[in-house]
Amino acid sequence: MLVRNAKLRNHEGLWQILAEDGLIKKIEPIKETESAYSGEVIDAAGGLVVPPFVEPHVHLDTVLTAGEPKWNISGTLFEGIETWALRKKVLSHEDVLTRAKTALTWQAAQGIQFVRTHVDVDDPELTALKALLELKEAVSDWMDIQIVAFPQESILGYPKGKELIEEAMKLGADAVGGIPHYELTREDGVDSMKIVFDLAEKYDRLIDVHCDEIDDEQSRFVEVIAAEAYKRGIGERVTASHTTAMHSYNGAYAAKLFRVLKMSGINFVSNPLVNTHLQGRFDTYPKRRGVTRVKELLQAGINVCFGHDDIFDPWYPLGTGNMLQVLFMGLHVCQLMGYKEITEALDLITVNSAKALHVSEQYGIEEGKPANFLIMSEPDSYNVIRKLAPVCYSVHKGKVMAETKPAETKIMLNGEKVPVDFN
Repeated sequence: MLVRNAKLRNHEGLWQILAEDGLIKKIEPIKETESAYSGEVIDAAGGLVVPPFVEPHVHLDTVLTAGEPKWNISGTLFEGIETWALRKKVLSHEDVLTRAKTALTWQAAQGIQFVRTHVDVDDPELTALKALLELKEAVSDWMDIQIVAFPQESILGYPKGKELIEEAMKLGADAVGGIPHYELTREDGVDSMKIVFDLAEKYDRLIDVHCDEIDDEQSRFVEVIAAEAYKRGIGERVTASHTTAMHSYNGAYAAKLFRVLKMSGINFVSNPLVNTHLQGRFDTYPKRRGVTRVKELLQAGINVCFGHDDIFDPWYPLGTGNMLQVLFMGLHVCQLMGYKEITEALDLITVNSAKALHVSEQYGIEEGKPANFLIMSEPDSYNVIRKLAPVCYSVHKGKVMAETKPAETKIMLNGEKVPVDFN
């Protein structure tokens, strides 16, 4: 495959990308005289080529269940958990497979090629985990999936919770999850994190914890995670998801905390769509935004990325799997609206996410790396975000896996159809 007339981030002019045997063989400035090439040629038409979008945090076992068996009326995290506990009673292998695969096709159609999914393992049968392990293998030709064993109803507060999460490791989950703020006591929360880290080291797995997903300024488990990661020297393999309580920390404590976070080298995932929806529910006015300190974390040189969290389920009643919608919301709510912040923002759903997933070695627009990339309809990252541009082509292992034709808009002026391109 040869991609011609492509734009690249932080590079001037037009470029061409040659892919062979599933790898990027050559990247070079476009030549005025086209050389003969017998393979597939794609004209990027001046569109920006970027690495694939990465979904660093989603729950594929719960997708497409909104309203089943009831709607989350309060809009709180806790009613979502209660509602899912009811839905879980009728969970089946085929049910999870069908819904999750549908969601994956939505994601693939919009440029996502890497997905980290959390799966509820507080189930004696581990129904959802077994289904997603099967699905991971079935879709491996077109989607790279990581599975996090997530103890939705806690490790120590759920019967045999510790045994179930270890069984998930034995079955092949890629990462150990946790939910310390949902344990019965703070002490249990701390103890649960030691269990998570011990399991990760025992089975050589990554760590991704639902951490401090609450408005309570006293919920401070992120310091426990950071300290544990620092002491064990595995920070780059550890991710703290949500950390919404950080939004409410006082300045003095936050300053102390950031020192530990930088020392640890851990990653962060913020989920701006769902966090703004679920948090602040116990406030009158003013209502907190309920999103972690993304701007300050980035300024401190700490790796942060954005995820969906939920797609049309008990915690979030909307969504189609479009990462640009996630990014668009995140830029607003985190006040990342300076020109430079916008032009660099694609990192929050691409390279930063790949780093959190620990897949950077096989990711990026570089010669010798897998030929995985997107061809966008706009020439630069600023307009990709401003116009929520569609992914014209999603190329995976050197082959087109998804294609979208940009919409054509016309208005009637003086009896004539006049095109509108929003430029």
